[in-house]
Amino acid sequence: MPKLYEITEAIEAAAPLALQEPWDNSGWQIAPLGTDAACTGVLLCLDVTPAAVAEAVGRGCNLVISHHPLIFKGPKQIVSAPDASPQTLAIIDAIRAGVAVYSSHTALDNAPSGPSAWLASRLGLRDVSVLSPSSPGAASGLGLVGSLPEPCTLEGFMSLVRLVYGGPVGFTPGPCGGESQIRRVALCSGSGGEFIPLALRAGADAYITSDIRYHDLLDWGTRIILADTGHYESEICTKSIFSAIISEKFPNFALHMCHSERSPLLTHVQD
Repeated sequence: MPKLYEITEAIEAAAPLALQEPWDNSGWQIAPLGTDAACTGVLLCLDVTPAAVAEAVGRGCNLVISHHPLIFKGPKQIVSAPDASPQTLAIIDAIRAGVAVYSSHTALDNAPSGPSAWLASRLGLRDVSVLSPSSPGAASGLGLVGSLPEPCTLEGFMSLVRLVYGGPVGFTPGPCGGESQIRRVALCSGSGGEFIPLALRAGADAYITSDIRYHDLLDWGTRIILADTGHYESEICTKSIFSAIISEKFPNFALHMCHSERSPLLTHVQD
């Protein structure tokens, strides 16, 4: 049975903490029993919520690995109360249950095998390069730009993006009012609206990211096709990435995908 730190060492081999952005808090969030305790199982999730912690306990896991940090803007107090935040409750529940939490956020985003690479592969992009390199010429960084195998119409591109991301996506018409032929595509998982100028500079016909600000859509949406996806839909693939990384080193170890998490937004209404 591997130690907790041996599991996270596998993550850090693929996504070194040195790659994280200065404002981030990737790495160990809590470890009630220390990091050298034996790992009984791992729950993989996007967000650490009380429901995710409960699922980990129910599955016999004493390690939760998430993409979004449990502790990002540090709480000023940890008090169990009726108005306690989900973050506070998740911290309390995890400590009580002896569950450790490790998060790989922008360390994974910047890694060559991170979520942008996962999405680019499923979109079929070829000859990809980093959109915003960590340093000049680096293979690590945020976002990617590449080419589709064949040019496609906006309608075809919209169908492809919605299929890969698995949720609703909003699109701007671009410079040709929806009549563009799209070949070169840039993307960034998570919130990457600040990279729209880089996508234009890279010659992209379209740029895919999430949480694009209204005025960025207004200012840039007639110069480049912008595809605004759900944040959840653009990063839920991190669970599969973590699974592949850990399974390569520990092929027979108990890994569990979190089943309790959903996008915070309703994407459709069932009859």
